[in-house]
Amino acid sequence: MPTFTRLVRFLSKDGKTYYGDAILPKGVNDIAKITQAHIIKGDIFGKHDVTDQIAEVKTLLAPLQSKDVGSVRCLGLNYARHAKEANMPQPSYPILFHKPPTSLTGPSSPIPIPLPAQEAPGLDYECELVVIISKPTLNVSTADALSHVLGYSVGNDVSHREWQLKRGGGQWALGKCFDGWAPWGPGIVSGEVLGDPTGLRISTKVNGELRQQGETGDLIFGVAETVSKLSRGTTLLPGDLIFTGTPEGVAMGMSPPKWLKDGDVVEVSLEGVGTCTNKVEFVKEKAKL
Repeated sequence: MPTFTRLVRFLSKDGKTYYGDAILPKGVNDIAKITQAHIIKGDIFGKHDVTDQIAEVKTLLAPLQSKDVGSVRCLGLNYARHAKEANMPQPSYPILFHKPPTSLTGPSSPIPIPLPAQEAPGLDYECELVVIISKPTLNVSTADALSHVLGYSVGNDVSHREWQLKRGGGQWALGKCFDGWAPWGPGIVSGEVLGDPTGLRISTKVNGELRQQGETGDLIFGVAETVSKLSRGTTLLPGDLIFTGTPEGVAMGMSPPKWLKDGDVVEVSLEGVGTCTNKVEFVKEKAKL
């Protein structure tokens, strides 16, 4: 069982990077607003201690180092209302795709939009509950699945619908796998603190405008069922992430679509965890000498 309550990885004001247990200011539940954390020593996935040593937080980083994330699994059409707005039937089995670890970035990092993704409109956001696996998991039952979860976070499955649906050759990956297209954080909240992951409020704002507002109770495949199904014949490893799908309100479902633009600020939030705030930045073409 983890000894942390709200795990963060951060750059301290002393110039060093630490794992820590977030110290929430009184009356605050958003990890993104912390200024201090208790330094953690040891193995995040094994024996570790939350020390009495307190460090000042300068910048929150992605909650896990890239080397500690072996796989980023993602579910598509996993909210009933989102399937409805997409005019697609609810899936009988989880729709699984993967993002590369290079897509992962921190809770305040910019979202870089490379030149190929600027060729056509279609840039979209997807707020998602992120599940982090704690130990090797194979053929686990639904009843035991949550005991294999390190904790929960929130992420943005940034997507480009033109590349996902028209240029992807029948697969979604090309529209979702660009570098930096999976901001997540701002920390990892343990199950002991967060409690039942169903019924949590989840939302997206773009430039302060509320775009998505849902609840994890609308998930077609809940957290325990998802972990169980994905572990059938395939071992989930410590540090593996599962992006569990997005609720209704994506830009694609609007008429006309409200695609993301250069300079837009996207906030994805999950009740009991906090908010990732990321600015969309179009990559400029390098000048030819």
